[in-house]
Amino acid sequence: MSNTTLTYYNQNAKAFSDSTLNVDMSALYAEFLPHVAQHGRILDAGCGSARDAAFFKTQGFTVSAFDASPELAELASSYLQQPVAVKTFQDLNCVNQYDGIWCCASLLHVPKAELPQVFLNLQNALKPNGVLYVSFKYGDTERVHNGREFTDLNETALTHLLSNTQLKAIKQWQSVDQRPERESEVWLNALIKVVHVL
Repeated sequence: MSNTTLTYYNQNAKAFSDSTLNVDMSALYAEFLPHVAQHGRILDAGCGSARDAAFFKTQGFTVSAFDASPELAELASSYLQQPVAVKTFQDLNCVNQYDGIWCCASLLHVPKAELPQVFLNLQNALKPNGVLYVSFKYGDTERVHNGREFTDLNETALTHLLSNTQLKAIKQWQSVDQRPERESEVWLNALIKVVHVL
C-alpha cells in the first residue's frame, strides 16, 4: 500500500469504519463460507472495520485479522474484541495456516506489479483445501481516486495474474456496491483455490 493511501486511511479511519460497518455482505458470505471447513481458521486480510471478521467469529470460525493502517487496526481490535495485527500483504509469510482467506476490497490497494508475489504469499498461507475470496473494482487500470491508489481488475487480468501460481479461480462474478449512493460502482469478485500439481 502506498504512503498516500495509508495516510488516507489513518486520517479517515473512524469515518471509513463507520461507513462500512453496517453494509449487508450476506450474499458474499453465502458464496465464501460453504467452501471453508466447519469451525476452520479464517484470515480477514486488510480487514478495515473488522465487520466481516466479526461475522465469521459469530459463525464459529477461528478468526485472525490484519490491516496496514494502525488507526484502522486499533478500531478493528476494539470492534472484534481481539488483537488485530498491523501489517501488509507483502508481510504475510505464514504457511499452511488458513482454511479461508478473505480479501474484501483490500488487495485493490496493492500495486499491480506487486500482486503476483502477494498472490504467492496468499497461496502459501492457505491450507491445501482452503479457499481465497478477493474483490477488486472492475476495470483494467491503476489510478488515484480521492487520495487513494487503486488497481482495478477484470476477469482476464485476474486470470493472467494467477497464471504463475498454483491458484485458480473457481468462480468469478460481478456485483454492485452495497453502500448507499455507490450503486453505480461495479466489483469483480472471485473464489480461488489451490490447484494441486502432481
